[in-house]
Amino acid sequence: MVSSWIGNGYAGWAEALLKRSFETLLVDEPAPNVLRVVINRSEAANAFTTVTARELYDVFAPLEIERTRFRCVLLTGAGDKAFCAGGDLKERKLLNEDEWVLQHELMERTVRAIVACPVPVVAAVNGAAYGGGLEIALLCDFAYASTTARFALTETSLGIMPGAGGTQTLARTVGEKRAKELILAAKPFTAEEALAWGVVNQLSEPGQLMADTLAIAQRIASNAPLAVRQAKHAIHHGMQQDLATGMHFEIEAYQRMVKSRDRVEGVTAFNEKRKPRFEGR
Repeated sequence: MVSSWIGNGYAGWAEALLKRSFETLLVDEPAPNVLRVVINRSEAANAFTTVTARELYDVFAPLEIERTRFRCVLLTGAGDKAFCAGGDLKERKLLNEDEWVLQHELMERTVRAIVACPVPVVAAVNGAAYGGGLEIALLCDFAYASTTARFALTETSLGIMPGAGGTQTLARTVGEKRAKELILAAKPFTAEEALAWGVVNQLSEPGQLMADTLAIAQRIASNAPLAVRQAKHAIHHGMQQDLATGMHFEIEAYQRMVKSRDRVEGVTAFNEKRKPRFEGR
């Protein structure tokens, strides 16, 4: 799918995406410029298959190149029991070693597409986020969660280890020692612990989670798209550097917006006491 939209322009791809019938995903635009992506396998706790990995890649990879229509992505799971239970072990039971490796290579590409996405990605963790499901949530810029959500990286209890970034993202979020405890012991933790440790930013009652997450996604989408993307870029990459280098990185990101129409519009709207009309240009 990725190669098919390049020649037709982003608007065509966005409309095709919203009309596309996915096998394991649902996509829609619940608010202007907000793309909602739902892992739609509630009968299997939204565990992802090879098809799910491919479909997620088809959604996220184009967003790295064309960035005008969607200004925030909301990622969640279907139903109220699970966000994502990780890889579908029933499918994996049927894979030989070569097929397992190929499946994981596809998942690695999907992970990189989510990480590289310049558009903010917010997770609504509506239930269990286990294994690769927690890894996907950790790849998002931040997450809101249901009070009934549960979390775990259980791979070491299955003879493997986290392979979608979990050893890196969890340690960067909760600290090295706690990450070792959770991963090496395959130890589950609660929504309250996830909030206290910074894995999620806010807890909501189950019936309120989508409304709360959509509200923050809409707030992000209402801000200047170039500014939001550059700020995300500066935070993410600056955190990998020492403070002085990070501050230089920030200034480079800032300077890219000086000549933008949105910068002029933002200042003009402020002085005219009206809501700005940002174009992402």
